[in-house]
Amino acid sequence: MQDETVLEIKGLHAHFLTKQGPVKAVNGVNLELKRQSILGIMGESGSGKTTLALSILDLLPYPGTVVQGEIYYRGQDLLRISMEELRQVRGNQIAMIFQDPTTSLNPVIPIGTQVQEVAISHGLISSSDAKSWAIEALGRAELPDPEKIISQYPFELSGGMNQRVMLAMAMAMEPEVIIADEPTSAVDVTLQAHMLEQLKELRDEHHSSILLISHDLGIIAQMADMVAVMYAGSIVEYTDTVTLFQRPTHPYTWALLQSIPRLDTPDKPLRPLKGVPPDLINLPDECAYIARCPKALNQCRISSRPPLEDVEQGHEVACYNPVRHD
Repeated sequence: MQDETVLEIKGLHAHFLTKQGPVKAVNGVNLELKRQSILGIMGESGSGKTTLALSILDLLPYPGTVVQGEIYYRGQDLLRISMEELRQVRGNQIAMIFQDPTTSLNPVIPIGTQVQEVAISHGLISSSDAKSWAIEALGRAELPDPEKIISQYPFELSGGMNQRVMLAMAMAMEPEVIIADEPTSAVDVTLQAHMLEQLKELRDEHHSSILLISHDLGIIAQMADMVAVMYAGSIVEYTDTVTLFQRPTHPYTWALLQSIPRLDTPDKPLRPLKGVPPDLINLPDECAYIARCPKALNQCRISSRPPLEDVEQGHEVACYNPVRHD
């Protein structure tokens, strides 16, 4: 049942507690990830995409903390289960591919040991079978000479190879949910296409659901079934991928799409996004995009932050004056 919700986020708020005050990195996010689907999360750097992803598995680095909200996986609130129960979910049922593999892999432990640990910690294989299992896992990620790689250290491999090791670790357990945070940021274009194809195969063959985080709009357009656009820690637009790219309705989404080159309009001048994101310590009570928005009305300046509401069926936007496509 593809309409079945596998992962549901309700009213999530995540802050980084600093001496200057809380950095409100995620502010009231609500999302649903359906079975065997790809949900794309896009937005500028600093919009809260990675914080949202790390919050799901309680991996926020100090001084980050989830201050409010619920995260349901199969009806179980991940924020309220024991650490032992969460360890059984991590890697086994929900796996994560981190943005920077060089900081995610332990530099003083051989690659093979790190790959084996994933399965051994969940009791799926014995120590005697671990080596052959790790070689097979690396081979499925199409790493060259996996028998050699298992004895090497992360610093002996390229960034792209380390990223494929992370992909191999995520795929090996055939998890129900994969959180992919900028999975192709450390690889070249050829390898990027191959890695994205492997994620699609995992979805199709093992019915996995994927939360794909990227600031590359081309990857989102190619991969995602649904898209959520984040700005200053909040979702400002949510709809299916075709609708988003054909009819971007929040002024921020529209501005993002105007700032990238397109093959169908090669002569159209690019419009850079003006201004800078707001200070997340001193977020305004009104719309966070107001200082950069060319469509701001008096209502935007005197009203509280606009809620995420339907502008058409299946298309939600948080804006008092959305872009019209009549």
